[in-house]
Amino acid sequence: MKTKICIIGIGYVGLPIFLNLSKTFKVTGYDINKNRIDKLNKFVDVYKEFKKNEIKIFKKTGSKLTTDKSEIKKCNFFIVAVPTPIFKNKKPDLRILSKSCELIGKVLKKDDIVFFESTVYPGITNNLCRKILENTSKLKSSKDFFLGYSPERINPGDQKKKLNSINKIVAFNNKDPKRVRLVKSIFKKVSKKIAFTSNLESAETAKVIENIQRDLNIGLFNEIFKFCEKANINFNEVIELASTKWNFIKYKPGLVGGHCLPVDPYYLSHISKKYNLKMEILLAGRKVNDQMESYIYKKIINELKKNRLSLKSKLLIFGESYKPNVGDQRNSIAQKIILKILKINKKIKVFDPTIDNKFFYKKYRIDKINVKDRFHAIIQLVNHDDGKREIQKYLKFNKRTVFIKLF
Repeated sequence: MKTKICIIGIGYVGLPIFLNLSKTFKVTGYDINKNRIDKLNKFVDVYKEFKKNEIKIFKKTGSKLTTDKSEIKKCNFFIVAVPTPIFKNKKPDLRILSKSCELIGKVLKKDDIVFFESTVYPGITNNLCRKILENTSKLKSSKDFFLGYSPERINPGDQKKKLNSINKIVAFNNKDPKRVRLVKSIFKKVSKKIAFTSNLESAETAKVIENIQRDLNIGLFNEIFKFCEKANINFNEVIELASTKWNFIKYKPGLVGGHCLPVDPYYLSHISKKYNLKMEILLAGRKVNDQMESYIYKKIINELKKNRLSLKSKLLIFGESYKPNVGDQRNSIAQKIILKILKINKKIKVFDPTIDNKFFYKKYRIDKINVKDRFHAIIQLVNHDDGKREIQKYLKFNKRTVFIKLF
């Protein structure tokens, strides 16, 4: 039978998978977000990760992007790439994942294969996802249909480590060599090198700890950064000196946001309670990194005071997304700080060239900096490469404007 692939969820993760596979296969990309699909069908990625020519490629093989559920009936190889956020109480929110399983379950056929890309805690694929698929389809996993897990490793904004050039974990527990070969051949079209395992729980755990490790390290550097500021020690010099040791790993302090790092530690923490295990270090990074919101907010106030200014001064803020060179605002601490300042000063302006204001418009945003505008201070919250020249040009013509760099 001819392999007909369907990608469920065409966001930051689903789109690059869809485009890579579309070079070889006729792929169906499904998403409930009509605006997203309409834009992509006009070859426009509002997140600015892909250019028009890169998106157009899917038309050549007859692949399609749709919001029509009936289109997925024709498919027999499903890859689920939907968000797995957390609730306000920090517990895993698996509603979108569950709905995706229900959707697939309604069209699931004998010998179909379902892979999950979404970040989860160990056991979700073989338990929650399997049960929903079985209950909805009335078919049996490992007998009638087959499950796999291949966690996403997308790094938005990173032009060097794109999906096709990074290693990809592929977990598939199946004794049929033909089926295993099929799975490997498909994922080799996604990434050049795959790390194969038959254990889905190992792959689920590996994914979640990748982000936890990074969250903890940034949290450590944020603490060192805060200490150096309080002790009046040059943080950058400290790191450069420490980096001369062969095994010192260099991280940068900053505002930790996005969909992964602020979420994944809570997934592993949640399941650890099942085993009566209290993870002592796991959430330490979360505590420190969440506190950076109030720390940086207070620092802004202090820096303004030093220059005889206040939050009510005429301010321009540079950067609103969750990290440099990325237009994603999910869990953005920069945005939270901006919203705090807006409560005091509704006239502030925000310049973020990574955000598509035609799609994500906010009244306080500007598309370009006019050198004739008179800002008392420019506050750099996110250090985007795009926009730096405009900032420098403005400061050249407005020498009295204070530039506040927070890191």
